[in-house]
Amino acid sequence: MGDSSSTSSSAPSSRASTAPSSLPSPEIQTLTLGDVTDEDRAKAAKIKIEANQAFASHNFVEAVRLYTLAIELNPLDATYWCNRAAARTKLEEYGFALADASKAIEVDPKYAKAFYRRATCYLQIVKPQLAVADFKKVVALEPRNTVVQSQLTATQKLVRRIEFEKAIEVEGEKDPVERCHEIIAEGGCEVEKTYAGPQLSTGDDGKYVMTEEFIKGMIEWFKAGKNLPRRYAWEIILGACSHFVKEDSLVNLDLQEGVTCDVIGDVHGQFYDLLNLFSLTGTPTENHCLLMNGDLVDRGSWSVEVILTAFAYKWLYPTRMFINRGNHEAKDMNRTYGFEGEAKHKHGEQTYKLFAHVFTTLPLATLVSATKAPTKTSTTAILSPNGLKRYFVVHGGLFSKDGVTLDDVRKIPRIGRQPGQDGLMSDLLWTDPQTLPGRGPSKRGVGIAFGPDVTKRWCSLNGITSIIRSHEVRQDGYAVEHDGLCTTVFSAPNYVDQVGNKGAFIRIDAEGDQKYFQFEATPHPPMKPMAYAQGGLASLMM
Repeated sequence: MGDSSSTSSSAPSSRASTAPSSLPSPEIQTLTLGDVTDEDRAKAAKIKIEANQAFASHNFVEAVRLYTLAIELNPLDATYWCNRAAARTKLEEYGFALADASKAIEVDPKYAKAFYRRATCYLQIVKPQLAVADFKKVVALEPRNTVVQSQLTATQKLVRRIEFEKAIEVEGEKDPVERCHEIIAEGGCEVEKTYAGPQLSTGDDGKYVMTEEFIKGMIEWFKAGKNLPRRYAWEIILGACSHFVKEDSLVNLDLQEGVTCDVIGDVHGQFYDLLNLFSLTGTPTENHCLLMNGDLVDRGSWSVEVILTAFAYKWLYPTRMFINRGNHEAKDMNRTYGFEGEAKHKHGEQTYKLFAHVFTTLPLATLVSATKAPTKTSTTAILSPNGLKRYFVVHGGLFSKDGVTLDDVRKIPRIGRQPGQDGLMSDLLWTDPQTLPGRGPSKRGVGIAFGPDVTKRWCSLNGITSIIRSHEVRQDGYAVEHDGLCTTVFSAPNYVDQVGNKGAFIRIDAEGDQKYFQFEATPHPPMKPMAYAQGGLASLMM
């Protein structure tokens, strides 16, 4: 796992500027499936062995590169396309993986594994209806494959449940916040008398209040593998919600002299890594803010512990703890990647409904602004109209169209809404930077990718020094891209126990100067990621 010590720097290393994701291979699209020489077949087969070794070592970028070489030599072998799809899936490049799996099917229409690979890609991008057709094809080709049969059955159940839930939403259901308050008032959610863990204090009005002492006790309780009473979970969620609903979709955070802000990327339910991270950042104080940039939940199997800890700090320090929404703070992703199952398992159906609603109250972005003029800056730096540095912190990235202003972001209606797959909210939570200019299709299969020219135009229009975003693994925990105008920060080290990446966070001070801190993964109890996943992905450890 590595040690938990951190390293810091005020300027990124060249290694940190390299994204670990594979690049599209447009040259492959022009290949024709013509004759291949025996010599090329033999070379491709040798390269495939190397690629398989890279895959087994979790070096998925290298595996993609090698499978690509094999494909160039022998595009008639469907296994190369299918294996590259598997590697790209590990890199969360589901759009590219779908294309590769489809190509494998084109080469060999009876290749069951290719249909299976494509089905799992459809599940990853939350299109279970399309996955059903491919699972059926696998079962037709391999009627004795009981594992895929069970995945087909689970996915069909998931599709029916989604349709049922949509019907309920059309009929209308009481606001979960209002409903939980009613249940509490009716005495239907009292703390169990047998509970022996940390106790929430009450104020002069008899209502519960959050304290540092409780959070410390709660963390120890979680580390002992125990759950809070449902009532306490509700109080924490409702306490945080009371502050989120007062915030705009774009939050302004001005860093006064002596105040710093640590920007934290994806955590994804890796609770023990979060505790290590907080030991490095420190907890919120009068002179120190934390900004968690979305994707606190899903994949990791301690997502409830992560989100309750973050929400407890928000309740206690509403002007020093900030949380942006990520694409995984959404119903369709929670249904697929484990948080829904985990929340229901630990705290019941109504608690999950409460979480799902409160996720819609999370702001979509935060504008972190310096209040002191920079003592050192480049002549090309983009500053605010007041001549100060400021950073647009958002989970995903920029927009599928030019001309979007900060005021447009501030006015996005978000409460009670899911991001969907188009529009400004979807763009903010889903898009990724690309090296090529302009805009292109997303490697994820959802959203778009934006180039350095798009970033420069938008930053210039809005007086933004740089965009800070998360949403993607970076092998060194962070990467500075787009000529310094776009930085990715990712805070889940050794992501899903297999990627081997570092985690990182960024510290910003009152002059707008940034320092980058890296840290390694920390050991955790023996539980696999996606332990609570439901449906066709339940048997996949992604």
